[in-house]
Amino acid sequence: MNKDAGQNMIRIAREGGESQSAPPVDLGARVRELRKARSWTLEQAAKQAGLARSTLSKIENGQMSPTYDALKKLAVGLEISVPQLFTPPAAEKITGRMAVTKSGEGSAKATTTYEHELLGDSLRKKQMLPYRARIRARSMEEFDGWVRHDGEEFLYVLTGVIMLFTEFYEPVELRRGDSAYYDATMGHNVISVSAEDATILWVTSLV
Repeated sequence: MNKDAGQNMIRIAREGGESQSAPPVDLGARVRELRKARSWTLEQAAKQAGLARSTLSKIENGQMSPTYDALKKLAVGLEISVPQLFTPPAAEKITGRMAVTKSGEGSAKATTTYEHELLGDSLRKKQMLPYRARIRARSMEEFDGWVRHDGEEFLYVLTGVIMLFTEFYEPVELRRGDSAYYDATMGHNVISVSAEDATILWVTSLV
């Protein structure tokens, strides 16, 4: 995959995504919600956090802004981190999304060095880009420099033998069943060192 082709694949996979900002969290309501999720009374939660019942009641009702020390006590008592006190709960919605890609039915994207078959291509707003790749390249000279892009990447060798070149590590030979997980902002290229073109499964994060 040359640099332009790699960037285009990532861009295409991200198209249709929308940037959304979460509304500010009502700390009092959040604390009350966390307490009730544990079936604790005010007294039980206050004792667990090492706070006075009246203090916890005022926090829940928005009648006082807790100090950082009080926030730490609350977090420890609720067995969560301080940031989680300000994190809205996950939406209670099950999307049930699924995409099945039968063998050979993926969306083809060929380059001079790789042949890609995008998997799960019908899903939009994915957080991962999975694809099967046939490795045509046999030397680093076939690439126009390093491939780099945002995110992390995982590869798994399906057939043949490959050599994984990365910007900061020695080249490593990988055979069927071998895998690698790496930071995709680090320059990386793959060539086939077996007689036949190697095939690998690649999964790239999109967040």
